[in-house]
Amino acid sequence: MPDGELELIQRSLNGDLEAWGEIVSRYKEAAFGIAVAILRNRADAEDAVQDAFVRAYERLDRYDLSRKFSTWLFTVTANVAKNALRRRRRDPLPKEVWAEDPAQAVWQEEMEQSVREAVWGLPEPYRAPLVLRYWHDLPLEEIGDVLGLRLGTVKTRLHRARALVRAELAARGVIRDAVG
Repeated sequence: MPDGELELIQRSLNGDLEAWGEIVSRYKEAAFGIAVAILRNRADAEDAVQDAFVRAYERLDRYDLSRKFSTWLFTVTANVAKNALRRRRRDPLPKEVWAEDPAQAVWQEEMEQSVREAVWGLPEPYRAPLVLRYWHDLPLEEIGDVLGLRLGTVKTRLHRARALVRAELAARGVIRDAVG
């Protein structure tokens, strides 16, 4: 566990909202990344993350101290986001998933945008593991825990997701398909 995390959890269990606020500030960006990977919509992801932190706080007494806290929290976040996705009827890709970064060079931004579009266009079973692995640097075992998948399934989905992104980028002319 990161420094002082166990103490923050214990204080939170005793009703210390400042301690819980510190936990939220440590994990809010990663939780948002997980939610946006599943929901593909900033506003929905923000709502899901807020709901996930509320749910985690309410159920903190059920957290098993022998497990990694981040894995437990990210599992709660993924479940909240998946439930929101099931409730949501609309499916098209939102127009504004990522804010533009004016500091980036034009070519780099175009490449990043192409990769993001290819990733966001993936079906959720492939998109979520890819985002968790490459944008949040989670180990394969933790991705499996967060998404409720076996390690072999995580590896297979990552392999297929990379192949689908590569094929999409080649079809758009962004990269040359080296296989052929």
